[in-house]
Amino acid sequence: MNKNVVIVESPSKAKTIEKFLGKDYKVLSSYGHIRDLKKKGFGVDIAHNYMPEYEVPVDKKNLVADLKKQTKTAEIVWLASDEDREGEAIAWHLSEVLSLTEKNTKRIAFHEITKSAILDAIAHPRNIDKDLVDAQQARRVLDRIVGFELSPVLWRKVKPALSAGRVQSVAVRLIVEREREIMSFNTEASYRVSAIFTVTGKDGEPVELKTELNRRLKTKEEALALLEKCKTASFSIEDIVTKPAKKSPAAPFTTSTLQQEAARKLGFSVTQTMVVAQRLYESGMITYMRTDSVNLSNLAISASKQEILASFGEKYLHSRNFQTKTKGAQEAHEAIRPTYMNNSTAGESLQEKRLYELIWKRTIASQMSDAELEKTTATIAISNHADKFLAEGEVLKFDGFLRVYLESADDEPENQENESGLLPPLTKGQMLAMNSVQAMERFTQRPARYTEASLVRKLEELGIGRPSTYAPTISTIQQREYVEKGDRPGEQRSCNVLTLKKQKITDVTKSEVFGAEKSKLFPTNIGIVVNDFLTDSFPNILDYNFTANVEKEFDNVAEGKLEWTKAIDSFYKVFHPVVEAAMATKKETRVGERILGTDPKTGRQVSVKIGRFGPVAQIGTADEEEKPIFASLTKNQMMETISLNDALELFKLPRTLGNFEEKTVVAAVGRFGPYIRHDSKFVSIPKGKDPLEISLAEAIELIEAKREQEKNKRIKTFTEDAALEILNGRYGAYIAYNGGNYKIPKSQKAEELTFADAMEIVNKTKPTKSSVKKATKNASTTSSAKSKSPVAKGKSKKK
Repeated sequence: MNKNVVIVESPSKAKTIEKFLGKDYKVLSSYGHIRDLKKKGFGVDIAHNYMPEYEVPVDKKNLVADLKKQTKTAEIVWLASDEDREGEAIAWHLSEVLSLTEKNTKRIAFHEITKSAILDAIAHPRNIDKDLVDAQQARRVLDRIVGFELSPVLWRKVKPALSAGRVQSVAVRLIVEREREIMSFNTEASYRVSAIFTVTGKDGEPVELKTELNRRLKTKEEALALLEKCKTASFSIEDIVTKPAKKSPAAPFTTSTLQQEAARKLGFSVTQTMVVAQRLYESGMITYMRTDSVNLSNLAISASKQEILASFGEKYLHSRNFQTKTKGAQEAHEAIRPTYMNNSTAGESLQEKRLYELIWKRTIASQMSDAELEKTTATIAISNHADKFLAEGEVLKFDGFLRVYLESADDEPENQENESGLLPPLTKGQMLAMNSVQAMERFTQRPARYTEASLVRKLEELGIGRPSTYAPTISTIQQREYVEKGDRPGEQRSCNVLTLKKQKITDVTKSEVFGAEKSKLFPTNIGIVVNDFLTDSFPNILDYNFTANVEKEFDNVAEGKLEWTKAIDSFYKVFHPVVEAAMATKKETRVGERILGTDPKTGRQVSVKIGRFGPVAQIGTADEEEKPIFASLTKNQMMETISLNDALELFKLPRTLGNFEEKTVVAAVGRFGPYIRHDSKFVSIPKGKDPLEISLAEAIELIEAKREQEKNKRIKTFTEDAALEILNGRYGAYIAYNGGNYKIPKSQKAEELTFADAMEIVNKTKPTKSSVKKATKNASTTSSAKSKSPVAKGKSKKK
């Protein structure tokens, strides 16, 4: 009999907590939620006040049975799931499914997994907060309603197997709108004028003084006129202004700011940041990682103070209490910080160590003194012109918090100038010797595409979503292939440079690269079409203010100010009729279809649309006697911008390149992108190579490279059974047998395994989950492939 049973969400959290409790406590894990809305059917009883219909998943039934057995004989059951709404809901579901009574059930919550925090929570238990549970139920039910009712509309109007979500659809809208801003952006040119003067430095040696004109010049003629004036002008120091300045540290991390900084400084994705932070939290190294509070406890401030005094001295200490500015902040009561401020390093993996160091530095810096600077601006007069040159210098007088940490920024401007430093000794009225004057053509920058981090910031600014939803939202829109994260090479452009030196003006045209993108979010063709359809048919659902107001209603439910079923009812009565109207609406053209023109050879209409397996070009229409023909768009082609000529080029595929080893080599585009086909085998054409332009020699290189890769992948085969192989994988050697992959124990060397050894491993171990899923998927794909038509080129039935 267990006197006390403690239930948490994860085994790693259970393992950490168990260290702090005595033998009278048994700590178990629920492995997340033990029940959810029914997968089959709606899962919400609309007719009975939107009651959710819950079920225990099949894979959790044994776990639930074990938890029932363990809690049945316990004197007290402690529900210790996380302190946010999701954690509260987990505790409530446990209470309901395990039939726990209020008499022997206690709810405890803590925002850090330390011995003192755990013991304090046990000393101050509470009841389950039903308002928090209802807020979680409201979100879950509303999202199910939106997904369940919108998805069938997309299936019928756009493409089968699509899905829609409330917050995810708004996130896609942001990315699509930004893409269109970029496409419609008109670059404007101007001339940035800089001058270099020679002055005497502190040591008596000549040094350069770099300056910039106080405005941009609009035309080349204006720039040439100024340079002509500078030929005969004299230059003098008109004014020198020195001002003190300060930089203050950023607040400690919230979920949003941690995701943003980890992306900028560490290159982590939003999901990666949360996974690593979860491990640090469950290991007792940091406080709870889903929070929108910047507040630090008195204990944390005191511990930070001791660390700063010991490591840097009293001059660097400036204790602060930051105030949370985010509307509706509710997830937890403290910022993300280390649990022990005297540990500057922690974590097992390199990722954990890097993220922990970032959190520690940010927390310590928040309690340190401002950095003190001195900014000097010297104004240089041009004797025969009204414009002025400015020289700016900045000196760090006291580093303060900068000794530890400086917050990064998104989207640093292109062609960023050198940081200003200390100016040489200058005096008012001093005459300057001009070395050179340069007028360089510069261009206005188009809006920056979103990164995962900047999208999180935008969602937070708009009040859309909460700390627990940012990572799943961004992950979901990529998994659904509405958005893709990637790099794009920059484009070449020419820029004019005028230089005055030694009384001579040179006029040169240079080439530069602009607009290179790294780890940015791009909308896909299907993402754009779905967004346009939803925005047109359901403007309220995709409205930023509407989505933010829904979040506020959830907050009101959590605070006990609103019944969750009333919030759902007011939404559904407006939403459902719009869904029915959208389903009944008929349009002459298919959703997302764009007519490009006429095929000059046949006189038939050429259009692009979303087909069964993605975006396709189409020659002909369904109501013609001759059936239409199709060709898939390449991955870098967009339906909004593709031209008629580009679309017609696609119908040249499949393209025969020639023969290799007496077998035909063909370039084509399929469901998963461009490829080479040779001897019934397929080789993907890499990014940067066009299937319409690739040569036979290049194709042969790809074929041979694939063969070499396959050769190196196979470590060992067995004559006893051809299905048994030892292969090289991403994470090391493994055994492949009949569609299953099996891990090789570390104690055994892959190349030394005999047939008997390999079969023993297969018989004694289970195949990895990924291989089972892949095998199942392949089997289902194979069985259904017979009913599917080809994508690259195909024919449709006449409607």
